[in-house]
Amino acid sequence: MRAAYASATKPDEPLAGLTVGDLPEPSPPDGWVTVDVRASSLNHHEIWSLRGVGLPADRLPMILGCDASGVDTAGHEVVVYPVIKDPADPRGFSLLSERWPGTLAERVAVPAENLVPKPAGISFLDAACLPTAWLTAYHMLTARGRVADAGSVLVQGAGGGVATAAVALATALGKRVYATSRDAAKRERIAELGATAVEPGARLPERVDVVIESVGAPTFEHSLKCSAPGARIVVCGATGGPFPKVDLRRVFMMQLEILGSTMGTAEELAALLDLCVERGIRPVIDSTYGFSAVSDAFARLNSGEIFGKVAVDHLH
Repeated sequence: MRAAYASATKPDEPLAGLTVGDLPEPSPPDGWVTVDVRASSLNHHEIWSLRGVGLPADRLPMILGCDASGVDTAGHEVVVYPVIKDPADPRGFSLLSERWPGTLAERVAVPAENLVPKPAGISFLDAACLPTAWLTAYHMLTARGRVADAGSVLVQGAGGGVATAAVALATALGKRVYATSRDAAKRERIAELGATAVEPGARLPERVDVVIESVGAPTFEHSLKCSAPGARIVVCGATGGPFPKVDLRRVFMMQLEILGSTMGTAEELAALLDLCVERGIRPVIDSTYGFSAVSDAFARLNSGEIFGKVAVDHLH
């Protein structure tokens, strides 16, 4: 079957390790199901894998990709939940494409419990954009940030998959949303999603109840200063650097919570799908490529110019 996979890892030139070609069909163990993939989407996880982060040489070649929607062997339309229970991993789980082959292929095998029914009201392409970035944002807002008790949200570094999802979801949930971006064009697009778009470090008209933080060192001081008493700063990444300066006096005087967050549950993915259908929310898609142009999709992701998700239509 055709697949996009890491044939080598190149820390300084990740796309040089990407190969598109034929690999063997999945051989699912007991309790696993094969899915015919109709659509997938890319995450920066794929770029890190091609750099060799979390993907040692002894696991190559490895089919890349965490996100997919498709049809299972019983003919059901499904969305693939990409988190696999893994006692050998310090986190207690692995993502598809770390230890087991990923979704950027004609077919993928996953545990049966990792299949979430796809609602009829959402397309394969839109559904395939939800399992990693949008689920991460949903979990950050609801489970970790307790956004139901919040009036306002700040999203740092909007433009990428998680941050853009957080803007769209928080707005749909009726919150006052502020979002930062260094790029003027991206700020215009953020405003179109219903948020107040500001430059990084800008003073906000109010202190917020929840901060969605994926940038790290360049923005964390701003996140602290923008937090209202008792606010939750929810952290899912550190793309700008993992070692910010933290004024602990502000943390304890304002009774702030700094919360780590990674992915979400299969039940939350089902709830996110239902919310998208009920509220008419659709993922922000930067660009869509046919599988024959998946190398171009990777180049687009790696460019750093994206706004939203890079999607792949496996039927073209």
